[in-house]
Amino acid sequence: QVLLVESGGGLVQPGGSLRLSCTASGLTFSRYVMAWYRQAPGKERELVASITQTSGTTNYADSVKGRFTISRDNDKNTVNLQMNSLKPEDTAVYYCKAVHFREYWGQGTQVTVSS
Repeated sequence: QVLLVESGGGLVQPGGSLRLSCTASGLTFSRYVMAWYRQAPGKERELVASITQTSGTTNYADSVKGRFTISRDNDKNTVNLQMNSLKPEDTAVYYCKAVHFREYWGQGTQVTVSS
């Protein structure tokens, strides 16, 4: 059984930082492209960042470039999202996704940016 478990969400003030983590089990992690998505209330789910299997090539949404950093540790089956300079518009449920022919999603973690 494949499981993706996100952690690290919470409430933070504008300008603050959070680090999200997603730990995977039940799959060969290094074969999967990993990605973070987010969904704000009333909006479509959108891609935030992705990272390839071994070369670690990254891709970011324009709205988070220069503020967010995605990274992975294939030995620990973990993908992280470091989020800096957070804005109220970053408020959303953040989801981890693994893709390799099939795709798997985590349950999501809430990030709220508010003063």
